Amino acid sequence: MYPTDFSEVSLHALRECIPKLAKLGIRELYLLNVVDITMAEFEAFELESVYREKLEKLARETEERCGGGTKVKADVRIGIPSIEIAEAAEEVGAELIVIPSMGENIWRRMFVGSTASNLARAAKKPVLLLKYTQKDEEFEFSGDCERMFERPLVALDFSRCSVKLIQTVRKFRELVKGGILLHSVDYGGVDELEHNMAVAKKNLEKSAKGLGEGFEIEVMVGTASQAIIGTAIAKNSTLIVLGKKGRSFIKDLLLGSTAERVIRDSKLPVLLVPCE
Repeated sequence: MYPTDFSEVSLHALRECIPKLAKLGIRELYLLNVVDITMAEFEAFELESVYREKLEKLARETEERCGGGTKVKADVRIGIPSIEIAEAAEEVGAELIVIPSMGENIWRRMFVGSTASNLARAAKKPVLLLKYTQKDEEFEFSGDCERMFERPLVALDFSRCSVKLIQTVRKFRELVKGGILLHSVDYGGVDELEHNMAVAKKNLEKSAKGLGEGFEIEVMVGTASQAIIGTAIAKNSTLIVLGKKGRSFIKDLLLGSTAERVIRDSKLPVLLVPCE
């Protein structure tokens, strides 16, 4: 599923990156536009027909760009964007939600308010954030859309969430040429550090067996978000994969500090996997 509000970066990603992802094996693509009822109010119902026509035209163009191997469908809804996107993904059985990101400001322009964090919190499907930068009037993707899954860094904490991450990576294992399994020891006292690192190494080795050959293991010490981003850069990763746990309402709004910081600071694409 690809939600769009017709912003420049959203259209750029749809035209330049999505067709390349489609060639990796996407059979069906759902384009979705949500008319924000909190902004449009009474105009929302008038905008719906206008946006539907616009989105259906985009769907036809996208299907051509994908080379005919991907069926593209379009839908327009009225409501609160994050909720409508999450519900639509459930209804159509989407396996992945793909959205472009240029940081917090672009999210405000794209989906109004904190829809990015709200969507990541509400969605029960994996969310792939395509990280973009803008130079002058040009948009640049931080990676290579065709090679995005070739070298993922998978951040594990050895909870049940880690099992879900391994299962998710196995789904695109045939696209992976190598990868990194990472655990950051940011707990325990100084006298426990050596023991905790040794245990973490053994657990990573067990997890690596579930993915087959080609995965390195890395045990780091310190703040998890810094370890994830730093290692991803040092090891030439093409994608960061991490989990989002269910937490208390306030903590959940922030996705948990590690996920929130990685999403905010990473220049690489981020695949956020819900663990509930």
